[in-house]
Amino acid sequence: MVEKYTDKDFEKLLSKYDYTFKKGDIVKGVVCAYESDGAIVDIGSKSTAFVPSYEISSDRKAKAEDVIEKGQEYEFLIIQDCDENGKFTLSYKKVHLAHTWAELVNIKEADETIAAVITQHVKGGMIVDVSGVQGFIPQGQLYSRETVCNVGDKIDVKILTVDKVQNNLILSNKKVYETNMEETRKNVFSQIEVGQVVKGEVVRITDFGAFVNIGGVDCLLPLSQISWKWVEHPTDLLSVGQEINVEIIDIDNNKQRISLSLKNTEPDPWIKAEEELKEGDVKEGVITRIKAFGAFVEVIPGVEALLPQSALSEFQNTKNIILKVGDKIDTKIIKFNPKDKRISLGLPDDQV
Repeated sequence: MVEKYTDKDFEKLLSKYDYTFKKGDIVKGVVCAYESDGAIVDIGSKSTAFVPSYEISSDRKAKAEDVIEKGQEYEFLIIQDCDENGKFTLSYKKVHLAHTWAELVNIKEADETIAAVITQHVKGGMIVDVSGVQGFIPQGQLYSRETVCNVGDKIDVKILTVDKVQNNLILSNKKVYETNMEETRKNVFSQIEVGQVVKGEVVRITDFGAFVNIGGVDCLLPLSQISWKWVEHPTDLLSVGQEINVEIIDIDNNKQRISLSLKNTEPDPWIKAEEELKEGDVKEGVITRIKAFGAFVEVIPGVEALLPQSALSEFQNTKNIILKVGDKIDTKIIKFNPKDKRISLGLPDDQV
């Protein structure tokens, strides 16, 4: 038996589905279809609703299907009442951005990290995108060793300033690094001790030595600790990216500094020198350095001794030659102090 409805019944039934929407309302809707210039959305009314492409994402290159998925429900803002065709105009972008700004405030208060996509390099810093919100990273807030700095790359940032009213979002990549480094340093300093040999990577070279990364912490390898032999410049033996074993020779917890030695991982040549050399011995050596006060001569590998300028000049005048680095010369050990690692040389008797 078919149930009969009066006009009043039909009116009552239709009223359940007759939603009254107006501009400024936030509504829920399901994405039904895509068009070349936007998307069709079902918001549960007797009218259709349309989201223009420019109201889907701040990225003009983004496609509707990349941002809102067909068959999924989202929140939309009605930005235009229904037109003569009964169609509402919606914005997904404005609702999404409102939620994003609120989330950014919470992230700043919690001092948490968030991902940002680099969109542009500008004078004084970089423009980035954070979930659709444009942010700025000042040059001074970029970590100097950050290698990911190309447009389209992701970097982790922390929020310095967030102001929705002024549309102001200032970020820091340096602060993320410093926060991570603080935790990294705590871990490294709790695990190391003087005398320990560890593996590290050369990350930077200077005139006075090299910096070697140990577990995320840059430690100093002084020039004097690179080799038992004389080293003019660290690049003579080291290169950036090289992995080496080093010994920890000093830990300064107050200044958070670690000093290293590469030469201590090799046998001390002065031990061999003490066993093999004595005062009065004549040794052939190689000139490694020439200074105003004399020449340094390597008498055995890794052990240098000083030939005073007076003896050097006498030899050159007698032989009528000018010695240079790399030349070989016979010398006599005049004084030998293995404790202080010092040897004084003279000329053999037959050359005086």
